[in-house]
Amino acid sequence: VERLLRILPTADTASQAWADYGEVIVCDDDDEMVREADRIASEHVQVMTRDPDYFLTRMTNYGSLFLGPRTNVAYGDKVIGTNHTLPTRKAARYTGGLWVGKFLKTCTYQRVLTDQASALVGEYCSRLCVLEGFSAHAEQANVRVRRYGGRDVAYAQPAV
Repeated sequence: VERLLRILPTADTASQAWADYGEVIVCDDDDEMVREADRIASEHVQVMTRDPDYFLTRMTNYGSLFLGPRTNVAYGDKVIGTNHTLPTRKAARYTGGLWVGKFLKTCTYQRVLTDQASALVGEYCSRLCVLEGFSAHAEQANVRVRRYGGRDVAYAQPAV
């Protein structure tokens, strides 16, 4: 690292980044390496081991994984085709890299198809809503319990 920091054209920036954020972490075995890498949840992870597939099948928190000596970060950033807009600051713990799906609008819908199903879902929903203090929501469920389940449920009370 020190040798590279002396010869890089971007040595000033790279030296400051290494001083502020660089570290070497020594692990006892592959399992510990996986745990540590997942804890760090790095944007780029270069795996240089005899068995890079071990890490591919076990790691879950990374922006992009570069496996083996023939692969490198620059390839992924510039020419391989994987997206370079990657999660930083440990965001890889809950999201992946940017891809076209992040720009697509998703619309969900629900449809309960039978009277019996509506009454059953209504019973569970009613109780949950009352527990959470959502009386109006509970009543929406109770209307269906009354209508489709033939049950007499008091206004905004749990369907038990």
